[in-house]
Amino acid sequence: MLRLKGILMIVTGAMLWGMTGSITEWVLANTALTVPFILTIRMMIAGGSILTYLAIKRADIFTVMKTPYWRNQLIIFSIIGMVGLQFTFTMAIETSNAIVATLLQFSAPIFVVLYVSFSHKKWPPRYQMLGIAGTLIGLFLLLTNGSVRSLLVSREALIWGVAVGLTFAFYTLYPARLMKEWSVLMIVGWSMLLGGIVLGLVNRVWLSEEWQILAQPQMILILAILIVFGTLAFLLFLGSLNYISAVETSILSSVEPLTVMVISVIWFGTMLQSVQLMGAMIMLIFVTWLSIGDKKATVEGRVASQNNS
Repeated sequence: MLRLKGILMIVTGAMLWGMTGSITEWVLANTALTVPFILTIRMMIAGGSILTYLAIKRADIFTVMKTPYWRNQLIIFSIIGMVGLQFTFTMAIETSNAIVATLLQFSAPIFVVLYVSFSHKKWPPRYQMLGIAGTLIGLFLLLTNGSVRSLLVSREALIWGVAVGLTFAFYTLYPARLMKEWSVLMIVGWSMLLGGIVLGLVNRVWLSEEWQILAQPQMILILAILIVFGTLAFLLFLGSLNYISAVETSILSSVEPLTVMVISVIWFGTMLQSVQLMGAMIMLIFVTWLSIGDKKATVEGRVASQNNS
């Protein structure tokens, strides 16, 4: 029953996150709201809500801010990790569509593998090389429909797509010590709140004329859905790790791009061409291969270590 609970949590979380991508695409296409404004409001409300919840639960939410070492790490993660990932992902949606942006997010394991290999000054193992090659082939088919002479997305969208992969890799690797030292909810809450404040200050959100648009009842409802769905998606993803393995989580999270595809077909009439669909499937297969291979290598390493001892 607990394993089933974990599976339902990750599938629901992935579907909710996929929905937020499609809703964001609609908002950007049909209103005058801009990416910085949307993210500022969304992150500040979500972060503030999480910290308020923790405070009600009598957690000391200010402890992490009192130690310079952890505070500096938190600020770096807030700006480069939290703001960086959400900003590049939303810009990728704006310059292409939710389907392409979501699939480009799955290129992050490539950058993770390359970073780890560079830091250890050795080539990636063969299974990782195969995973990278397969993911790149799938990405090529997705972006070109199989023709070297055609690029089906703009160069701007491609740049933002690469940035999504890079920032998602940073988001995955950097906060490991933060998450271990402090609760996940506290780090996510503070990083969202701090990131939203920084983004709002940079763009002087208080002077924006977009507040008039946001005052419309329809837009308040849409923004509320984005905040609730996005926050629930993240919490469900983290919560599922208590019941199922990271490998299973990685595999089941492939529901996210599939959800985006279904919504985009129904809502926007957007449909990938046959070769692009093949590329998307190849990408998901080889990203899953990277996850399974990494788990297998970890288990083999532990067995070897035990045998040596």
